Amino acid sequence: MTQAEVLTLWEAGRSLGALDRTVLVASVASLDKRSAADLPLGARNRSLAQLHCDAFGGILRGYTSCRACGEHLEFEFDGHTLAAPAATEPSVSQLVPVGKWLFRLPTSRDLAIAAGEPGEQAAAKRLLVSCYSGTEPDTNWTDEDMNIIGQRLSEADPLAEILLHFDCPSCPASFDESLDLGGFVWAEIESQARRIFQHVHLLASAYGWSESEILALSPARRRAYVELVQA
Repeated sequence: MTQAEVLTLWEAGRSLGALDRTVLVASVASLDKRSAADLPLGARNRSLAQLHCDAFGGILRGYTSCRACGEHLEFEFDGHTLAAPAATEPSVSQLVPVGKWLFRLPTSRDLAIAAGEPGEQAAAKRLLVSCYSGTEPDTNWTDEDMNIIGQRLSEADPLAEILLHFDCPSCPASFDESLDLGGFVWAEIESQARRIFQHVHLLASAYGWSESEILALSPARRRAYVELVQA
């Protein structure tokens, strides 16, 4: 993305909810002709990882807190491992058999529907109902049924949920945590947009240049001017 495109994307997404922002950002990177909201979650996440690699570099760095003692834990991994095409790409038309039931792979649109439920268990049930594609009318699944269905869907679309494992160095805690890749990439976009705005403000104030004139400069030349203004 050019820096002008970063600002355009930031402006379009700044007032959206987290899920809508994720879909917006994925749509920028996706080569699929369908809406990013209708892609399997793994394909959506692969597009997000590819955008991060192209626009911000391949290394993803972040942090979390230990669930037991609150210790600050950092992580770092190569985003190219997420962006690389799978040997068999999950398809939105793919049906996953689980016993007597059939399910399609969840999409962002299904997550949006499930988000309206009052609790985690109800949301999980609503998600499975949205993805149910069989003819069997009985969807009164037990907790065990739902766990098995969830496991089969995860196996069919491994990138739908990205889990990071942590072993706390300060206590015996060991746990997995889900990476919100959409939120992670959006944080990068916001951070870069803030830097661009700061540069535009400094140079416009110092030289009277317009935003378009400043953004037309290469990043290296713009940084050089910023350093002169700040000297």
